[in-house]
Amino acid sequence: MPSVGYIQVHAYTGNARIPLEDVAITVTSPDNTALAMRLTDESGRIDPVEITVPDLSESQTPDPAGIPFTTVNLYARLSNYEQIEIENLQVFAQTITDQNLELIPLSELPESWNRTAVFRTPAQNL
Repeated sequence: MPSVGYIQVHAYTGNARIPLEDVAITVTSPDNTALAMRLTDESGRIDPVEITVPDLSESQTPDPAGIPFTTVNLYARLSNYEQIEIENLQVFAQTITDQNLELIPLSELPESWNRTAVFRTPAQNL
């Protein structure tokens, strides 16, 4: 029986973690079907996004019958900042997956005006 997990995002810039407002966050399924689209608030956060995941019992045994999490992709866009893509972000039942996003101003990367930082989450040996 499906359950629910959540994704929380914190978008910021610099080592001081200065919050970024109005970062466009898109969460998609692996086949690129949009699941949620949000804009960060003045604190650089979005309300948690609810994701349908396998039941909690799937992650409570040493050898689960199936994969005990759901994978999603997350995209972050803000004008004049490097774009971020996170592939295979894992979301577990009754858990908030907290994803920090450090966006780099393009003024610091003048040769990379259309660069996208791509992060791939490797499969876990559960």
